[in-house]
Amino acid sequence: MKILYAVQGTGNGHLSRAMDVVPCLQRRATVDVLVSGIQADLQLPFPVKYRMHGLSFIFGKSGGVDLWKTFMSSTVRRLVQEVNSLPIADYDLVINDFEPISAWACHIKDKTCVGLSHQAAALDPQSPKPKDADVMGKLIMRNYAPTSISYGFHFKAYNQRIFTPVIRQQVRQLDVHDREHYTVYLPAYDDARLIKHLMRFPDIHWQVFSKHNRKPFTLRNVHVQPIANEAFIKSMAAAAGVLCGAGFETPAESLFLQKKLLVVPMKNQYEQHLNAAALEQLGVPVIKNLKPKNDVAIETWLNSKATARVDYPDCTQAIVDKLLDTHAITPLLSNG
Repeated sequence: MKILYAVQGTGNGHLSRAMDVVPCLQRRATVDVLVSGIQADLQLPFPVKYRMHGLSFIFGKSGGVDLWKTFMSSTVRRLVQEVNSLPIADYDLVINDFEPISAWACHIKDKTCVGLSHQAAALDPQSPKPKDADVMGKLIMRNYAPTSISYGFHFKAYNQRIFTPVIRQQVRQLDVHDREHYTVYLPAYDDARLIKHLMRFPDIHWQVFSKHNRKPFTLRNVHVQPIANEAFIKSMAAAAGVLCGAGFETPAESLFLQKKLLVVPMKNQYEQHLNAAALEQLGVPVIKNLKPKNDVAIETWLNSKATARVDYPDCTQAIVDKLLDTHAITPLLSNG
């Protein structure tokens, strides 16, 4: 059986999950990997057959997605060319992690596309939702990468088609301890804004991982360094706590490592507000931004010892096996 596994390359979370999902697929089939998007920092440890521009959400510098840069980074013509150029007929099965090119190629050519993503779980009616409705955000998420049938990952298994997070083996094997620093990953804030906010807590040692700087530096109690996968997960493993956006993989890995967690959802990013609603149900504190009015909430978190308790077993292979046993079809016949 020949599988196309297509993964979204905006941010690092989808690629982190692919590190474990792809080897599980390779035990059962021949797998080609497609990555689209221009905002990721991780390098995958296996070949990527298709690299496409796709449709990326561009991080801003003041706490949200830059909608104008997101729009300007993509053209309809290029998207159509990428969709039309993808040879999806060569594959017995297409598995999609919120990746738009393969999803729309399947949709247009009436080919089954199986979704396996966090977004599918976040949109599920049984998953937690924020109090404030975002009709446009919901519409974009539902139509960004349409699939024939979907399975999802979330902070809890809210129904039979939602699984607990894939925690990559690199994280499962970490030596977990506490060196009293705090790990920070807020890519929607530029370094200057972030340092200004964090320096209001002078007794805290902050280790910031930045998308906006390629050279490490230290200013008073804030150490800034470029994003590097191994350094980042080691920092998390040794941290007293993690301050990050309300994405999925970083909060999930922090919860698995039993680190106390504080999240700041990105503006103009509906998925992060869905995640924040789910994290609040687990007892994780959520703040809207890093403005001084939220200093009391940050101080409370810094002084707290409370962590959310979760159970994230290593069952990625079982999930992949279930999906393939359910949706595998007869391999394509050779023209020879």
